[in-house]
Amino acid sequence: MALSKGDLKGRIISEMVAQGATATGEHSWVERLAEAIANAVVDEVTSNAEVVVSGGSSAGTYPVQ
Repeated sequence: MALSKGDLKGRIISEMVAQGATATGEHSWVERLAEAIANAVVDEVTSNAEVVVSGGSSAGTYPVQ
């Protein structure tokens, strides 16, 4: 499964709206906040996460991309 900043942003917005936030309007920060969080999470995971394969011919540690 690939990580998508856009998909994660959409999920964050949906969750914020479900909690009562307003995603529209001149003073709403929901879109910008969701984008910032999604970008940070995806960047952190793709630059630091590793997958450990413990057996077989592919045994080893691999970065998440």
